[in-house]
Amino acid sequence: MSGDPEDFKGYREPTLGLLRRSGVTVWSEVVAETTRGRFEGLVLPRSETADADHLVLKLVSGYNVGLRADTVTSLTRTGYRKAVYKIPEEEFPKDPGKPRVMLLGTGGTIASRLDYRTGAVIPAFTPGELYGSVPELADVCNLETEKLFGVFSENMGRDQYLRLAERIGEAIEAGYDGIMVGHGTDTMAHTAAALSFMVQDPPVPIVMVGSQRSSDRPSSDAARNLISAATAAAHGPIAEVMVCMLGPTSHRYNLLHRGTRVRKMHSSYRSTFRTLGDVPLATVDERGVTPIHEEWRPRRADRDVRVRAAFSDRVTILYYYPNMQADLIDAMVERGYRGIVIAGTGLGHVNRTVYPALARAHAAGVHLYMTLQTLWGFVQMYVYETGREILELGVVPLANMLPETAFIKLSWAIGLHPDDPDRVRELMTTPLAGEITEREPHDGYLLFQGGVPEMRDLLGEIWS
Repeated sequence: MSGDPEDFKGYREPTLGLLRRSGVTVWSEVVAETTRGRFEGLVLPRSETADADHLVLKLVSGYNVGLRADTVTSLTRTGYRKAVYKIPEEEFPKDPGKPRVMLLGTGGTIASRLDYRTGAVIPAFTPGELYGSVPELADVCNLETEKLFGVFSENMGRDQYLRLAERIGEAIEAGYDGIMVGHGTDTMAHTAAALSFMVQDPPVPIVMVGSQRSSDRPSSDAARNLISAATAAAHGPIAEVMVCMLGPTSHRYNLLHRGTRVRKMHSSYRSTFRTLGDVPLATVDERGVTPIHEEWRPRRADRDVRVRAAFSDRVTILYYYPNMQADLIDAMVERGYRGIVIAGTGLGHVNRTVYPALARAHAAGVHLYMTLQTLWGFVQMYVYETGREILELGVVPLANMLPETAFIKLSWAIGLHPDDPDRVRELMTTPLAGEITEREPHDGYLLFQGGVPEMRDLLGEIWS
């Protein structure tokens, strides 16, 4: 058997010994008999950082499975099929009758291939790669792409927000009919909020899109999300910053969520994004965009847009917990933080232990704002004595603004007006992009709450 390291890429003892004894290399088609059953598939390379105990097969179904070496009783090679994990690239066809859409890339796995050196997913991004992966995009628009960054979404921050907002403004002024932003899902809602405040009153849709499962997987939502986002950007009537992700797992439609009212609610579920405290803006399917919300900003023919790109990195979000100590807040002030968003309990409460620290922070000119851990509902600090006491310490309630949205907005407001607390407060308490609403939908909180009788009865009627 060849001693070429590529034949056993990423494998170490004891799995390496199993492969050598069985005459099997990476890319071999095999039948594996194990103490847990029979498996047939293709031997994949391992990540260099993965454990040494598992053999990884790609099954006929397209899913990968890891088999512990000490559970494999026999391993028989039946063929060899070296995979090339590269998305085919073809020239993206242009149609002068279709809208022009710019896709700005930040990273993420919206269309991708696998790097088996590290086990990472590498984004495919050029128009040709995207067309080779999702040819239906050519039926929707004339797509152009520009890679601004190549970062995981947790590495998005001040510099990326500012550059992205500025580039969106430039693309709108250049005449594009819609903007798409490819983004990792983990912090997509944060970036959507930042763009909602920095790119004000856009004349065309700004649609953020990603995927929960990379496009090499059979269950990927990448293609559906891309097609729907392109449809919303090219043809949709709503000119706001929106997140376009899968609605129901059935792939029947996508939802457009307002950028200031959306949150990722599940670590792996494909329908992970939810609009909180409101209803989604619209659905997107093969027929186009169908608005759900009664109020939204319409697409316009002009190219007027106001970009106010600013962001302070001296703002933090404080998730209150029982027995929180005052020195935590004092430390933030000592380290130069200018703003603190509190995610309080109930109607907007913290314990009395931190009151002196809040008073000291307010006296030092730190901006203090209250939101809710519950995510649904409004801050109501006049109901109980504790809430009224906190108000007197200089903490400002933010109605039903989501904590993450409040954090982003305060960072933006202080960035714009670092020496004008009155102007910051005016911006924070004035709805600019749907971040504060007058009321919540009467049925919104119950929607999709599993197990409750109301939902069982409703789903029973639908399924019958």
